[in-house]
Amino acid sequence: MTSHAAVPFRHGLLSISAAAVAWGVGGAVAALLLRTSGLGPVAVSFWRFAVAALCLVVLPRGERRRTPRRAAVLTGIGLAVSQCAYFGSVRFAGLGLGTLITIGAGPVLTSLGAHVLLGERLTRRAAVAVVPALGGLALLVAAPAAGPRPALGVGLAVVAGAGQSGLTLWARGGGSARAGAGAFATGLLCLLPLAVVEGILPTAGDRALTGGALLFLGTVPTLFAYRWYFTGLTVVPGATAAVLVLLEPATAAVIGVAFLGEPLTAGLLAGSALLLVAIAALARE
Repeated sequence: MTSHAAVPFRHGLLSISAAAVAWGVGGAVAALLLRTSGLGPVAVSFWRFAVAALCLVVLPRGERRRTPRRAAVLTGIGLAVSQCAYFGSVRFAGLGLGTLITIGAGPVLTSLGAHVLLGERLTRRAAVAVVPALGGLALLVAAPAAGPRPALGVGLAVVAGAGQSGLTLWARGGGSARAGAGAFATGLLCLLPLAVVEGILPTAGDRALTGGALLFLGTVPTLFAYRWYFTGLTVVPGATAAVLVLLEPATAAVIGVAFLGEPLTAGLLAGSALLLVAIAALARE
């Protein structure tokens, strides 16, 4: 793992912010795939992991970084569980509520875990920044669509948030959390049986467009973004990282307005402004 001294703090902030933006863009690409390709959420996740693992396998040997087997397995399982739980929460509780609880639970769970398990001191600035960040997130998803089984969806969303927070805390605590070939291979093996049941091959849409979208999804918001995220975690406190990750739903909201025809509302503007205030406060630490 990269040493703390090797990565400047501001570079760590930028790395995590870039990862969150990439995840937001990836969410929009995944939404388009779900609409047009005939693939379900588990199958899209499977191909996302498969592309990332394949890219790492074909890299020149000198560019690969070996990850301990136990670390690769735990990271892969954590990524697979959090993704599947999140998609389940969206299905049963609706996109708005599922996203709110999954992403919004991150700062709370990570802050508490970092304080209790790692002894990290929650600075006054970070504690204050959590408030506008969560407020902004709530405004961005102020009108969630109810799903068929909200209670189950809420439970899955908490599991998804806890899974992501667990990876964050493990990496902050010195664990070898790294998005390597072993981690992605573990994740896709976990997802394979469910993807086969759901339907693993696209049944609709333009095959070339679907392939290009899956290639993008497996590289930028997966292979690169998770590397950026874990690199940033070597120097950025867990609570701060959890707030920066809130850029993901903000990015998705902007893309929705600019490219998917979603309305520009006062809540979107106010929520985005609050998130920017929180991130600006954290960047001054």
